[in-house]
Amino acid sequence: MPKSKNKALGILALANVEAYQEKAGEEYMNPAQENHFKKILDAWRVQLREEVDRTVTHMQDEAANFPDPVDRAAQEEEFSLELRTRDRERKLIKKIEKTLQLIEDEDFGFCNSCGIEIGIRRLEARPTADLCIECKTLSEIKERQMAG
Repeated sequence: MPKSKNKALGILALANVEAYQEKAGEEYMNPAQENHFKKILDAWRVQLREEVDRTVTHMQDEAANFPDPVDRAAQEEEFSLELRTRDRERKLIKKIEKTLQLIEDEDFGFCNSCGIEIGIRRLEARPTADLCIECKTLSEIKERQMAG
């Protein structure tokens, strides 16, 4: 199964929703579609916040002052990895909240670069996407060229 399809299934399962079934002649980003994505984004945000709470509890419960420097270093490395992950998730929560605001402003689902529809399937795989696949691909090519 392609990576994006796995990711979409994971996000949809998290929100406990089925993939959106478009109806013939249905307007893009109608209220039903907007509600579909609100539900996905809300569930994702709740899950991320729960992870943050679990990390805080885990770090408080597991914090110990090991006399052995190797044990202490291992614990510090574990905590450092957890904190980096939570920092990425904190940034993702902000992006989710920005996306929820776009839904409220009825400005969700359209490419920030060219203005075309991003597409239901792409948004289910990456609900915070703000570029269509073509513009995202171009952006990634430019990034690689600048880095290389």
